[in-house]
Amino acid sequence: VSEVLVRDNAAVKKGDALFRVDRERFAIALKQAEAAVEGRAATLEQAKRDLARYTQLRERQVVSPQNAEQAQTALTQADAAYQQAVSERDLARLNLERSEIKAPANGIVTNLELRRGDYVSTGKAVVALVDTDSLRVEGYFEETKLPRIHVGDPVTIRLMGEPTLLRGRVQSVAAAIEDRERTAGSGLLANINPTFNWVRLAQRVPVRIALEDVPPDIRLVAGLTATVEIEPGVAGKTAHADPSDAQSVHAARPAR
Repeated sequence: VSEVLVRDNAAVKKGDALFRVDRERFAIALKQAEAAVEGRAATLEQAKRDLARYTQLRERQVVSPQNAEQAQTALTQADAAYQQAVSERDLARLNLERSEIKAPANGIVTNLELRRGDYVSTGKAVVALVDTDSLRVEGYFEETKLPRIHVGDPVTIRLMGEPTLLRGRVQSVAAAIEDRERTAGSGLLANINPTFNWVRLAQRVPVRIALEDVPPDIRLVAGLTATVEIEPGVAGKTAHADPSDAQSVHAARPAR
C-alpha cells in the first residue's frame, strides 16, 4: 500500500479513491505491453506485405505454391501474436486502473486498520465499507405469525436507546431456514433424530424490512438492535417481534 486516502469512520461517495498500491510497477508493465503491441503490429504488417507479394509471384508462376502457403501461415501466426499482445496490454492497463481502489457504493469506512506500507493480496478484503444506501432491518418472527405478514405491510421500528420511531415496509420473507432435526446420513439418506420433544418452540423466520424516510438526525449503525411491529395490510392482529427477536440494522460491504 503506497497511500491511504481515507480516515476511519469517514463518509465516502461511490467512485471515491480509498487507497492506492504500487502504481509505478503497474505503469512500467503497461509501457512494456504497449511496446510489445507496436512490435507485433509491425510484424503483422510485414507478413501482410509478404503474402501479397508471394500471391502476385505465384500468379505469374515465379514461386512455388508452397512459398505462398508459408507466407499465409506466417500471416496467421503474426496475427495471433498481435492479438495476444493486445490482450496483455489491456490486462496491464486494467491492473494499473485497479491499483487505485475506489468505493463501490456510497457509505462510511469503518474499522480502518490499513496503513501505508502494508501488503495486500488480490481478492482479500482490507477495508470495511458500510453501504448507507442499503441499510435495512432484519426481524426474526415466529412461524405462527407469518400468515399475518405480507410484503408491503407497514412497519414501526424502535431502535434500542432511540426514542424516535422509524417507519418501514416489509420487503421480503425468507424462503427457507435450517432444519436442525435432519442431517445427511450415509449414502445421502435422510438421518432423522429419533427423539422428539412434545413441547417445541416455534421456528424463527427472517423478515427483511426496508426503511423509509429516516430523519437526518438519526444515526444508523449496522448491527444495532431494534424492536419492530408490523401492521398487517389485511384483516388480522398486529405481528410483533419481541425485543429478544428483533433485529439489527444490516449493510456492510468490503472494498477489494
